[in-house]
Amino acid sequence: MSIPQRIAATLPLPPGVEATIEHARWAEARGYDDVWFADSGTGDALTLAAGVGMATERVRIGTAIIPVFTRTPAVVAASALALHHLCRGRFLLGLGASSHTMIEGWNGLEFRKPLTRVKETAELVRSMLRGAKSEYDGETVRSHGYRQEALPEGAVPLYIAGLRGKMLELAGEIGDGVVVNLFPARALPKMMESVARGAGRAGMTLADREIVCRHQVLVTDDVEAGRDAFRQLFVPYYATPVYNRFLAWCGFEGAAGDISAGWAARDRDRTARALTDELVDEIAIIGSAEACRERIRELAAGGITTHIIACPSGDPGELQRTFDAFTRDEFEL
Repeated sequence: MSIPQRIAATLPLPPGVEATIEHARWAEARGYDDVWFADSGTGDALTLAAGVGMATERVRIGTAIIPVFTRTPAVVAASALALHHLCRGRFLLGLGASSHTMIEGWNGLEFRKPLTRVKETAELVRSMLRGAKSEYDGETVRSHGYRQEALPEGAVPLYIAGLRGKMLELAGEIGDGVVVNLFPARALPKMMESVARGAGRAGMTLADREIVCRHQVLVTDDVEAGRDAFRQLFVPYYATPVYNRFLAWCGFEGAAGDISAGWAARDRDRTARALTDELVDEIAIIGSAEACRERIRELAAGGITTHIIACPSGDPGELQRTFDAFTRDEFEL
């Protein structure tokens, strides 16, 4: 089985709902294959996905990702059912653990047993989507007596997000697709090996799994300013335990330690310096349009199949220039 290469636009887009729907329409008209939502505090991703589903005709509409801690499996399954109909069969459900910042900080919940929580949520949601009456007692989730309209098997494909080995293996084993994010380029082979091990446990291969990545891309003539924009946005990510351990797992133990120490000391300069130019250039894609397109091609050769274009700049001109570089007329994988 060969998974086709796809180009996607990230959503939501500032400043809000209207801009998000307008951008989805623009992306569809310019040949983008998908739009994928982040659930990141800029408007509820599932509600916005419904609006985009009603406003578009062709693009797939995915979530990368919905945290498994902030909604119960029954709520997730009910939302996925509604979105399947509103998007006319184009909805893809991406689930993941998220991070301490979102789960404990934003929502006041306990970030406990993330691997188990993802696995059990995926099992239960799949069962609910098939219309089975729930009878489930897991370590982290429970449900009894819930039933909803049955959908055909696979009508809502389920994607699992992962960073390090065990979660990537789980994603490869139980996901219809795998979502990855914010990795240094040199770690991609290691990540693909983990996905392949998981896929093997399900009797599948890496070639059977769609690999979705949200790339941080900035088409610009000022690479240094682009790196600084990336640092400003993502230093807090790499200071969280989840992403800090991920950075160390990827082979950047020193940078991870410096980020953690700088963050604990509330020394933003020290923390930012730990994201060196070399490291930023491994994670982000910053430069001319052709240089950015070539990096996407390299990542495609490394195993990424669906490329979500996100932009770490808040400047409307830079945002448009970046998305323009990946329209059907400008780019082909």
